[in-house]
Amino acid sequence: MNTRDAYKQKTEAELELVKANLDVLRAKAKSATANMKISYLEEIDKIEQNYGTMQSKLDELGEASEGAWEHLKKDIENSWDSLRAYAKK
Repeated sequence: MNTRDAYKQKTEAELELVKANLDVLRAKAKSATANMKISYLEEIDKIEQNYGTMQSKLDELGEASEGAWEHLKKDIENSWDSLRAYAKK
């Protein structure tokens, strides 16, 4: 396994944690009061948008040449910052 594949695998695993935490937030939103439900839904929407962006970038990474993947890695790291907190929850 080369460095690019290892990086992609690590990032995909972290995205799976974000996805699991999204499921928890959705469950909380279902049982929340009206005001809290709005807050949860706004947070879920933001996370889903960032998740979709990250998934697209990972797809690009899988198709990138060895020379181009370093540039994509920087883009992924910049985008990942907004999602990283949800992977750690």
